[in-house]
Amino acid sequence: MSHIHIKEVYKTYPGNPPVEALKDIHLDIAPGEFVALLGPSGCGKSTLLNLVASFEPLSSGTLTVGGQPVEAPGPDRGVVFQEAALFPWLSVWENVVFGPKAQGQSPSQYKERAEQMIELVGLSDFKNHLPIQLSGGMRQRVGIARVLTLGSKVLLMDEPFGALDAQTRLSMQELLLSVWDRLKPTVIFVTHDIDEALFLADTVHVMSARPGRIETTIKVDLARPRNIDVTATPAFNAMKLSILHTIRGH
Repeated sequence: MSHIHIKEVYKTYPGNPPVEALKDIHLDIAPGEFVALLGPSGCGKSTLLNLVASFEPLSSGTLTVGGQPVEAPGPDRGVVFQEAALFPWLSVWENVVFGPKAQGQSPSQYKERAEQMIELVGLSDFKNHLPIQLSGGMRQRVGIARVLTLGSKVLLMDEPFGALDAQTRLSMQELLLSVWDRLKPTVIFVTHDIDEALFLADTVHVMSARPGRIETTIKVDLARPRNIDVTATPAFNAMKLSILHTIRGH
């Protein structure tokens, strides 16, 4: 149910003149695939993510998830933003279970899953803490646990680690890989960082400057599970150089 099919998608914002953000996007993302969208600022990466989330409508084309057109946001597609967007007056536990409670689920329906997801992201000892008591990386862990507790089969991640320092960012990348390896959601991950894209993804789609198009697609043929050592291999550096040439050429 998490297969994503995008065909001939265009997105144009009204104006004088109109702004063409996306042009003729074609993507076919298999269930459980980890995809990275990579490209310069303003190329439409986040716009494409918003279309999959159904935060805004297509101008033209088709976009389906699990064979069904996306017409409204839904818990099947969980979104993790650059800022965790937590309720500051709620504890970690209360933030994580907010979605199921808002849907009218009883504690018996969500309690066990919420506890599992909090444990999975390493926050079992912080369930009663408020967001202000947590580091930036820990707040993002809460955001990930919240989406997973909803049971989302698709994770849409918009530069979720972009505001973190380098060491915390690497730790979060490794955490995300461990979560993905265990649960196998379909992931679309937006990033500016070539190393991050190659380290995380099965497939990297490099987008052109506006209007955003899929300029090239790279299958990341690196064994899983991955650790930081893979970033020093000749295969990794060859793919990185290829992407750099593509981006600088445009």
